Amino acid sequence: MRTPTKWLRRNELGAGSLLLLAAVVLLSDAAAWGQDSGQDATPSRFTCSTGHRKGVQALGMDSLYKDGGAGFDLATAPERVSDGACSSDKPFFFSIAATDGNYQVTLELGGPQASRTTVKAESRRLMVDKLVLKAGRSQQVVFNVNVRTAKIAGAPAGADTVRLKSREIGILEWDDKLTLEFNGENPSVRSIAIQKIDVPTVYIAGDSTVVDQDKEPWAAWGQMLPVFFGPGVSIANNAESGETIKSFVGERRLAKVESTWKKGDYLMIQFAHNDQKMPGGVPLPEYKQIMQRYISDARAAGVTPILVTAMNRREFNPDGTLRMTLGEYPQATRDVATEEKVALIDLNAMSKTIFEAMGEQGTLHAFVQYAANTFPGQTTALRDNTHFNAYGAYELARAIVQSIRDQHLPLETYLRPGIPPFDPAKPLPFAEWSLPMSPAVSTATPYGR
Repeated sequence: MRTPTKWLRRNELGAGSLLLLAAVVLLSDAAAWGQDSGQDATPSRFTCSTGHRKGVQALGMDSLYKDGGAGFDLATAPERVSDGACSSDKPFFFSIAATDGNYQVTLELGGPQASRTTVKAESRRLMVDKLVLKAGRSQQVVFNVNVRTAKIAGAPAGADTVRLKSREIGILEWDDKLTLEFNGENPSVRSIAIQKIDVPTVYIAGDSTVVDQDKEPWAAWGQMLPVFFGPGVSIANNAESGETIKSFVGERRLAKVESTWKKGDYLMIQFAHNDQKMPGGVPLPEYKQIMQRYISDARAAGVTPILVTAMNRREFNPDGTLRMTLGEYPQATRDVATEEKVALIDLNAMSKTIFEAMGEQGTLHAFVQYAANTFPGQTTALRDNTHFNAYGAYELARAIVQSIRDQHLPLETYLRPGIPPFDPAKPLPFAEWSLPMSPAVSTATPYGR
């Protein structure tokens, strides 16, 4: 662990604004994915069975979360707790008090009725993608969830807290608990086990096109990435809407990352959307210099940096090709990767291929483009050519994963087996894709440009 005082001193005054992939793995297979056992706490175990089992807490419809405890949360509870399963006709949430760190979650999904269960964690991070089970069948799934709070361990007084935006206050990303969302068609769970563990962490620094968007219909690729990785690694998406590569430092977000990272971890970096817009942006020379400092800090801590070029906006030329709206910032990222000999995921190039393959009309399904009254209280149309819905975010995450495999980056070791190959020129048709929407909805555009 590395105390982030260098960044705080330097920047305190510079603050600026798968195709139905079931996330299934048996516990006995965990070692095959490169997982270090590294378990440092006794698992907390819960069951929907009425039978008493030592060390296991039985869950009922009245098992509601209270501060410092565990139970069903966010004013939801399963509608049925019977025959050894908690199930419902609508989404329900389970929370357990948790401190900063990585947690392994083991679920036994399924119930007496047929089920189609999607599991999300914290602010809609996709963990299990539509696991279909017949009546009476069950399946164990295992995944890791990163939990963070705004406190920066080891930082000096007055600089020991992330400068959260107003929209972040009270959201699931920054609270003192781990939250699971069970969603789908009769989502069903029989048991839950949660244990703090020590595994490599993939930190992500970025903006609104990367962040875990907490409300529908907004989404970003960072929150789709976890479903592609097994329990040998944990994804810690620290991106936030409206950030530049400079403000990410000034708001102490990088300091937060540096306070918890360790040798063997990874840092993925994607900026540009807000950096290239003036005023308030970051000039190219400074953009490159700050990116180089991210890289040097990571390497000094034994952390592997990975640069990601920013994806394109939805702006088309008359001939059907994309209009390049990010200026020289994607090329600057490529240049830094070459100069510093850092791995590069060229999402800018891949997104151009993806969006041109979808076409101007097809991309309407990938971005936040909705007619008025699609959502409650939405009196005007949503016409956003920068931010994505879940489908668009998912396809971008697939591109990230394919680039990891194509380049045989070290992260390839942690990918789940059986992920279908992805050709950016042949994105999954929108008609063949689905993901149940989470209950929380907002028509407010995320910070960012």
